[in-house]
Amino acid sequence: MLNVHKLWLFSSLCVIVIVVLYFQSEIARLEEAYRKLEYKLVQSHTESRQFFPRDAPKDDDDLVVIYNRVPKTGSTSFVGVAYDLCKKNHFKVLHINITANMHVMSLSNQYKFAQNVTKWQEMKPALYHGHMAFLNFERLGTSSKPIFINLIRKPLDRLVSYYYFLRHGDNFRPHLVRKKHGDKMTFDECVEKGQPDCDPNNMWLQVPFFCGHAADCWKPGNLWALQQAKHNLVNHYLVVGVTEEMLDFISILEASLPRLFKGATEHYLNSNKSHLRQTSSKIDPSQRTIEKIQQSTIWKMENELYEFALEHFKFVKKKILLRETNSVAQIFFYEKIRPK
Repeated sequence: MLNVHKLWLFSSLCVIVIVVLYFQSEIARLEEAYRKLEYKLVQSHTESRQFFPRDAPKDDDDLVVIYNRVPKTGSTSFVGVAYDLCKKNHFKVLHINITANMHVMSLSNQYKFAQNVTKWQEMKPALYHGHMAFLNFERLGTSSKPIFINLIRKPLDRLVSYYYFLRHGDNFRPHLVRKKHGDKMTFDECVEKGQPDCDPNNMWLQVPFFCGHAADCWKPGNLWALQQAKHNLVNHYLVVGVTEEMLDFISILEASLPRLFKGATEHYLNSNKSHLRQTSSKIDPSQRTIEKIQQSTIWKMENELYEFALEHFKFVKKKILLRETNSVAQIFFYEKIRPK
């Protein structure tokens, strides 16, 4: 009799678990459907209320966008969307390949690159992407400037991802042997032993990427570099998203730069691009490791930039994407035009 009672309890628990899992999946599906509907409502409302001169050009065929992508921030997933859309939307996507994967160009190459991308009419409109530091076109004598965009990630998450990427690779090219292949040491063990691969100084990457090509940008812990990175992020980037909110980043780009990114949100939602590249065999660090890393000056400065970028992204997002009940998508138009 006792065994029958236990069997009944076990069966009941199984049924409850199955029901809970079912409702969780249904809630997730409904939330996804709501986001799609919400986005379409924003798009249709904005397009129906916006007014432009009759002879205004619909497409900006002179558009040049530079995505100076920070490693291990989800950049492959985003670029995959651009490559999928480029033929349909009639624009070019070009990868910037610098010798030995260097992040900083020589002065002569800075000038050549700036002149090239702004004057290469056959390649316009275009999205250029590569692991390179921000480049200020104002000091390079170009007649026009490109639009910069980027993604930023929590600094410790980015470092941990890169640590395991060097050892185990990812699901994008799983058979490629990486630099540290065969090293089984976990990130926790690396921190405990004080090894160079997990040195907090290795987090010093997002600050210099936004700071630029100045020598002080690449000195770990340089306060001027952090302030310059913030200045550039606000003054020279159209939008800087965060890895954790990739969908909203793409939606903002579609709303702001439809010439390149029309259809990007729906494509991202209905394709496998949201998980295109994931680091293999990644183990989350322990709380003890996290606390130890967060004591470092480098983490504090990199995290300050991340929090600054996140706050700015939320501000931008609030003005473009509908998130509150009864809120209205912002538009602008002209009136009281004189003389008639």
